[in-house]
Amino acid sequence: MGCDGGTIPRRDELVRTKKKPEQKDKMADLVAKWKHCAISQESLRTPIMSCELGRLYNKESVLEFLLDRSQFESADNFKHLKGLKDLKELKLTLNPSERRSKAEKGDAYIDTLTSNYICPVVGVEMNGMFRFCFVWTCGCVMSERALKEIKSDICHKCGQKTSPDDLVIINGTEDDVQLMTERMNKRREAAKLEKKARKADKKKAEVSTSEDAGCSSSKIACLSNGVRANGSGKSKLTNDSKKMDSTKIAATVASGSGTSSSSKSSSKGNTMLQNDPKNSSIYKSLFTSSEECKNKPEQHWITYNPLYF
Repeated sequence: MGCDGGTIPRRDELVRTKKKPEQKDKMADLVAKWKHCAISQESLRTPIMSCELGRLYNKESVLEFLLDRSQFESADNFKHLKGLKDLKELKLTLNPSERRSKAEKGDAYIDTLTSNYICPVVGVEMNGMFRFCFVWTCGCVMSERALKEIKSDICHKCGQKTSPDDLVIINGTEDDVQLMTERMNKRREAAKLEKKARKADKKKAEVSTSEDAGCSSSKIACLSNGVRANGSGKSKLTNDSKKMDSTKIAATVASGSGTSSSSKSSSKGNTMLQNDPKNSSIYKSLFTSSEECKNKPEQHWITYNPLYF
């Protein structure tokens, strides 16, 4: 039956107690989040990308995921990734004191808290012991301590203007993830509104250009007919390169009618001159209505004067 031969049983062997749930190792959890890709669980290598929720990815793994999601078992956890526009390539600062990884030897001590990247302002390592964040507009990574110590609206690394809504916490807590999702939704709604505004402006520009094209075509049609309307309300007649104003046309018409009437009056006047007995024959010969001028040759294309002898 046991308990003989000098054996000493323990309490947990005699009394059934509830087993405590297994607790995950905090150090292993930090290493998995900060040194491995969130999709493929491979070790992180440059270029490193991050989403709007602050998770770290290898660029190759992200591209494979976007091309074919069926290859990954945890695809449901990354529904917010729809394209490269939902990711940002991080601008990291290398750790100058980091040694290259060497083969593990026997009982050699392995420091899992060392990191290949540090904060460019404070200098703390990016190993999960300190909170890190990056700016969504430029992708520069820095520690939260640096942002608290140096409060400004300008990025400490590249100098671009930033706002608190542009900050994304890397590998944050559940509360941080909720905050990041709210900021993500606001950012995407603003992008949609901006896209709609651009489309509306583009349509307006197309309508205005089509109207201008219609006006120009109507002007060309008018020019082909020989008439063009000006903004001042004046009309012009075009005959090849010669143009005449309406006022000039009216003047020419009036002058034409005047010449016809004047010719009639002048013919009457000439007959009166020739029939007047007071005028001498020499005076009468000066006019074309005289009998001497009638017997002379008609006008020629070289000498237009009919009085030419």
